[in-house]
Amino acid sequence: MPPPAQPKLLDQVRERIRTMHYSIRTEEAYVDWIRRYILFHQKRPPAEMGKVEIEAFLTHLAVKRGVAASTQSQAKAALLFLYQKVLKQEVDWLKDVVAAKQPQRLPTDLTVDEVRTLLARLQGLHWLIASLLYGSGLRILEACRLRVLDLNFKMHLLTTRNGKGAKDRITMIYTHVLNCGGRGVISPLDH
Repeated sequence: MPPPAQPKLLDQVRERIRTMHYSIRTEEAYVDWIRRYILFHQKRPPAEMGKVEIEAFLTHLAVKRGVAASTQSQAKAALLFLYQKVLKQEVDWLKDVVAAKQPQRLPTDLTVDEVRTLLARLQGLHWLIASLLYGSGLRILEACRLRVLDLNFKMHLLTTRNGKGAKDRITMIYTHVLNCGGRGVISPLDH
C-alpha cells in the first residue's frame, strides 16, 4: 500500500497556523501572501526557492507596487512563517530586504470634546460599539462579539473572550455621563 499523500503546501500552512493557535484573520492573510508569492514566481514550489526569490517578491511589493510598510511587513511575516515553521528552513538574511517607506505621521488622539461630539451623533448599536471602543480599549471585532454576561458594571470589568491570538483578557470600564444627550458613556477611568 502506497504511503498517504502529503497535504498540499497551503493546507500544511493552515494546519501549522491552527496548531500554533493564530487567529483566523492571520491565517487568511498568511495563506493569501504565500499564494501571491508562489504566483509571482510562476507557481514554483517555495522549497525550490530561496533568498533571491523572496527578496525579489518583497522588493517588488515595495518598489513596483508601492505598498505601505505595514503591508510589506505582513507579507514578510507570512514568508518567514512559511520557511521557518512549515518548510523548516532558516532565513536570517531576510532582514536585508528593501523595506517599504514608512510614512511620517503624528499620532492622532481625539480630545474629550471631540469624543463627546462624535458619540452625540451616533445612535443605537453604533453608539454602543463606539462607546465600548473608546472606554475599554476593545478591538472592533471584540466589541461586535461581546455578550451581556461579559460586562460586570459592579466591578467595572469587561471580559473579552477568544480575542486576538485566541486569548481571553479582562479590561476595566467605567460608566460616566459625558453630556451626550443624557446617555451614559463607557469611558476610561481617568476622565
